Amino acid sequence: MRDANGWLRVIRILRVVPGRVLITGGAGYVGSIVVGELLARGYRVRALDALLHGSVPSLLQSWGNPRFEFVRGDVREAAIRAQVVEDVEAIVHLAAIVGDPACAREPEQAREVNLAGTQALLDDAQRAGVERFLFASTCSNYGMIAGDGFADEGFELAPISLYAETKVAAEHEVLSRSDGLASTCLRFATVYGTSPRMRFDLTVNEFARDLAVGDELVVFGEQFWRPYVHVRDAARAVVHVLEAPPTLVAGEVYNVGDTRENYRKLDIVNILRERFPNGNVKFVQRDEDPRDYRVSFQKFAERFDFVAERSVADGIDEVVGLLASGLVTDPFAPNYRN
Repeated sequence: MRDANGWLRVIRILRVVPGRVLITGGAGYVGSIVVGELLARGYRVRALDALLHGSVPSLLQSWGNPRFEFVRGDVREAAIRAQVVEDVEAIVHLAAIVGDPACAREPEQAREVNLAGTQALLDDAQRAGVERFLFASTCSNYGMIAGDGFADEGFELAPISLYAETKVAAEHEVLSRSDGLASTCLRFATVYGTSPRMRFDLTVNEFARDLAVGDELVVFGEQFWRPYVHVRDAARAVVHVLEAPPTLVAGEVYNVGDTRENYRKLDIVNILRERFPNGNVKFVQRDEDPRDYRVSFQKFAERFDFVAERSVADGIDEVVGLLASGLVTDPFAPNYRN
């Protein structure tokens, strides 16, 4: 059996001059951290972002770096795509209308960005001779799993939201291009933790915020399972895939997270209650969002020797500490949500 982990270590030692990587959605919650990680490792980074949620300071930390370039634009614009794929070795495609509420609010835009935009970017990447294409997908693709099973990458996909439907369709496009383009789909667990482009509309961050500021926390579907991954662990996973041999990633799908980090919403509330014993929590039954799934991340862990460095408890403490610091004066402001 091939020693994939040892092979990866050799590849990383031999890498001398990293090429240019395009990060679409580079100013976003995950993207801004990926940009910083790659710059720290010596890559040249071009970030594309439409700044749909307004001007954000998430990339100011990278602005003075001579290996960093920012392009403001939409992945749906042909001229912009032609500009940003030029002289690029790899693309990390994070740009999307993210999450069920945002997609439900603007369904046509969601289809245009998440599916049509991905198809067009793939076309341009192939014409430009791009070598690698990493597509950010989601574990929401699994929908609902009966019983106590864990979904692995071969599990039947059952999207039950427009967001997941667009991601499943885009995955098919990405994987169909793996001949000549080392394309990879990364199904991320639900992300949490602090980021230069902070979001408080994600489950862990939102729960921590509400109790930290003394508000009532309203929880829907407390028995439903989800997998979670810290935003910095998600960024580390992207780096692992970028630096892996093409034979390990071309045409592959990987769940990104840690199997130990599957939680019910009730479990997250119980972690918070250890910190806020007098916090006011209200549980509400809700049937319109039946997503209920646990996910196995064994494939990614074994092939990349990957273990999450942060847990949900760590993420809660990060968010609570951030709010206590005074760096965020209004965590309910629109710029902190999608």
